[in-house]
Amino acid sequence: MGSLGLDRRDGVLTVALSRPERLNAVTAELTEELLDVLNGLMGDPHTRVVVLTGEGRGFCSGMDLQGAEASEPSEASAEGRVQRLHRGIARGGEVTARLREIPQPVVAALHGPVAGMGVSWALACDLRVADPTTRFVLPFTDLGLSAGDCGLSWLLPRLVGSARAAELAYLAERLDLDAADRLGLVTRRAAEGEDLAEAHALADRLLAKSPYGLRRTKELLNASLDAPGLRTQLMAETSVQTLAFFTKDLAEGMTAALEKRPPDFRNL
Repeated sequence: MGSLGLDRRDGVLTVALSRPERLNAVTAELTEELLDVLNGLMGDPHTRVVVLTGEGRGFCSGMDLQGAEASEPSEASAEGRVQRLHRGIARGGEVTARLREIPQPVVAALHGPVAGMGVSWALACDLRVADPTTRFVLPFTDLGLSAGDCGLSWLLPRLVGSARAAELAYLAERLDLDAADRLGLVTRRAAEGEDLAEAHALADRLLAKSPYGLRRTKELLNASLDAPGLRTQLMAETSVQTLAFFTKDLAEGMTAALEKRPPDFRNL
């Protein structure tokens, strides 16, 4: 793919935003390529963990405002500039939703700028590994934009609380690794340049877990964010947990625990 690098190994798909000359600024082409990959993962039983990263000096510098999205429409264009911008932002939001919806846990490997739309994509991932060069940049209100961008106004309050989210969004804050870690935005810290290796190490730990258990846990954690109450969530949990007893992997997990050995899960 022109704007993405893909690497598959042992049940892990590594997806790299690949516009390093622009700090992986997002274009319509990159967005559509990423959506194609994520849509394919919805029904992929072989890929068990996804790692999302960026090539070069940064994870993602946000929407490429110097690219086609911000250019003036040609006379032959079927859309005006406003319509094309709306479509570009909406499709970026669709990436955020898909990162939450795919059944595989997603680990973000972060370094350098994580800005604008890149913040939303990073926060949509299930786990985040960051090295000391990482900078979360929420520039929106400094630019005349709203900080409600590609799901950020939904994700950020759920990760850091509503009051702190308002502070970060209103003031267009820039967070270094220490500040992001204190807020709980970072799952693991890595040495400089080792964020991808640490993300793969985390992916390897996930590969040792029950595939059914991981996928259903992600579903339930996502559902809990919108659940109207405890009893609704309890019903969902009970159904998922009951079905687990009909899998061969549960028998393997129980036997392995009794025999004090690592389980050999086969997604059966």
